[in-house]
Amino acid sequence: MAHHDHALLVIDVQNDFCPGGALPVPEGDAVVPVINRMLGEFPLRIFTQDWHPKDHLSFASAHPGKQPFETVEMPYGPQVLWPDHCVQGTEGADFHPDLDTTPGQLILRKGWRREIDSYSAFFENDRQTVTGLHGWLQEHGVKALTIVGLATDFCVHYSAVDAARLGYEVTVDERACRAIDLDGSLEKARAAMRAAGVRLVGG
Repeated sequence: MAHHDHALLVIDVQNDFCPGGALPVPEGDAVVPVINRMLGEFPLRIFTQDWHPKDHLSFASAHPGKQPFETVEMPYGPQVLWPDHCVQGTEGADFHPDLDTTPGQLILRKGWRREIDSYSAFFENDRQTVTGLHGWLQEHGVKALTIVGLATDFCVHYSAVDAARLGYEVTVDERACRAIDLDGSLEKARAAMRAAGVRLVGG
């Protein structure tokens, strides 16, 4: 049974990350029924949403001559360039239509600053600019987080590692996650999560 200090963090289950979207995670939509079943087990439920302006600098389209999945150096370090995705106000940025967001107490939008990407639900990719999630969780007395959603090796991975670093007891339930797996990124992400003290279950 869930305790009052344990929250479910649902990462980026949006149309653009599901089959047919701009940046589809293979089987991304398979997480939806699993997450819907899990919602009742947690007293607090948070949904994150990638929410990019249309000229976001993590988009390959913002870099003439560059292709999606190439890497560029940004002021905060290397940045993978993505196809345009989760643009504010578009259908691609909407939650998957079958995802039950009704029980969510917080919907956190990230990646809305044009000049910086934001994989983690806690920090933008400069590792310093905060999203405000940590403060919200602290004010609600949350000590443990179960993290699910898309994609295991990017936004779930970065959120889990940051949560562990901030002192939460973190579980990633891989039954409700799917990965992009770019050049072995899933195994690297799993290793990084384990090294940070994250518990991986259901993989």
